[in-house]
Amino acid sequence: MSYQHPEYLISPAELNDQLNDPHLRVYDATVYLRPSEKGPYRAESGEQKFQEGHITGAMFLDLINAASDTNTGLGFSLPKPAQLESLFRRLGINDESKVVVYSTDNMMWATRAWWLLHYCGHPNVRVLNGGFDAWVASDLGISDQTTDYPKGSFTVDVSPDRFADKSTVLNAIGDHAVCTVNALAPAMHSGESPISYGRPGHIAGSINVFYDDLLLDGHFRRSEELVEVLANKGLLEAPKVIAYCGGGIAATIDAFACLLVGQEQVAVYDGSMSEWVKDASLPIEIGP
Repeated sequence: MSYQHPEYLISPAELNDQLNDPHLRVYDATVYLRPSEKGPYRAESGEQKFQEGHITGAMFLDLINAASDTNTGLGFSLPKPAQLESLFRRLGINDESKVVVYSTDNMMWATRAWWLLHYCGHPNVRVLNGGFDAWVASDLGISDQTTDYPKGSFTVDVSPDRFADKSTVLNAIGDHAVCTVNALAPAMHSGESPISYGRPGHIAGSINVFYDDLLLDGHFRRSEELVEVLANKGLLEAPKVIAYCGGGIAATIDAFACLLVGQEQVAVYDGSMSEWVKDASLPIEIGP
């Protein structure tokens, strides 16, 4: 059983074979999450590690600042299309580019970058399955040399339904046509974790599909395994899926997995728990 959209992923070997393609654009979108006294995590750019060694020909894609609206106070907020178009052109992306995104340690940064490009309408974007760790494990080339692609001309044409806002999520509570799914760990979902985003628990009525359950050794699970996990939780039969997490990052793993196996009606709640907890009137539930 193959993925409905195998073209959304690329293996290290396949990417290695394409490194000399003049249309190829490769980006490292790594962010590291560190413990924080002011919240559950502090985001730290992966750019320094990138400079020490990366896939030959890759550029760094800054999700923390360049690909976010930094004025919301939430972190990783979806910026306006014009900001994304300017960024992607600056990074050398054209309409006909073959784009590959990857990250180190956790693929959710690559899927977030993929989701932004997918939202912007780019027709050819792939996630490196297994990320930089899989590349290194395959004993493929690493470089510390800086790459600058010529300025690109990519024209953004957004699909607004790839993201959901707070009001959409609130209206989905009690709507059986919408499956709202929390991608965080079960203890975070239930409120039993000592770590929370300010109010423990989950958005009322939402179910839990931990993003890590969709991965195996840092790779997306086989199609039949994804179908089993997602179907058992009702995601594949739902007319609409909204995925959320702490800040709209891990949720892109769940959303990407849905697309891989053919559930096209899926959106990411960009503000996620970071936004939801700030409004005491918004309902939160404790328990599994």
